[in-house]
Amino acid sequence: MSGLIGKKIGMTSMFDAAGKNIPCTVIQAGPCVVTQIKTKDKDGYEAIQLAFDDKKEKNTSKALQGHFAKAKTTPKRMIAEFTRFEKGHQKDFGDILGVDVFIEGEFIDVVGTSKGKGFQGVVKRHGFSGVGQATHGQHNRLRAPGSLGASSWPSRVFKGMRMGGRTGGNRVKMINLQVMKLIPEQNIIIVKGSVPGPNGSYLILERWS
Repeated sequence: MSGLIGKKIGMTSMFDAAGKNIPCTVIQAGPCVVTQIKTKDKDGYEAIQLAFDDKKEKNTSKALQGHFAKAKTTPKRMIAEFTRFEKGHQKDFGDILGVDVFIEGEFIDVVGTSKGKGFQGVVKRHGFSGVGQATHGQHNRLRAPGSLGASSWPSRVFKGMRMGGRTGGNRVKMINLQVMKLIPEQNIIIVKGSVPGPNGSYLILERWS
């Protein structure tokens, strides 16, 4: 397999061989259950569908209950497909995968949803410094965007102008994060650096090479 579904636990730090303190993220990756195997003849493409994190049956639709029953597993909260996988490692319905699909020291990609910030101004959204300083009567211009550049021509604001607006809540992919440590008995994987989303959010981990 080339990847797993995980849940962000939180952040910590580790010391490398040189004694440098490295910020890391702790992720619970698995156990993931193979709930469907898609083939080119039947579905038009090849993929392996994984499911993660138990869910109450009363909160699951009848269709999904039947889907999980085929794999002889309980209902799950998160489902994801992986199209890149090793051809020689054949998987079957109900197979359970853990963090041992990865190797310490290798590099992976992590996909998640960033924290939603709501409607924000240009200072927080784009890193603007504001207009000047609080001098000469500028009592309300510290976090203002300044001129938008439109006058009698073209009498409009150009598309793509950096302005205030909805921030965060986007799909973000962090690439080339090194696997620092694996704890198979607890399905824990520790990666170097930060990953998108709050604690408890779902992530997709995939080998990039």
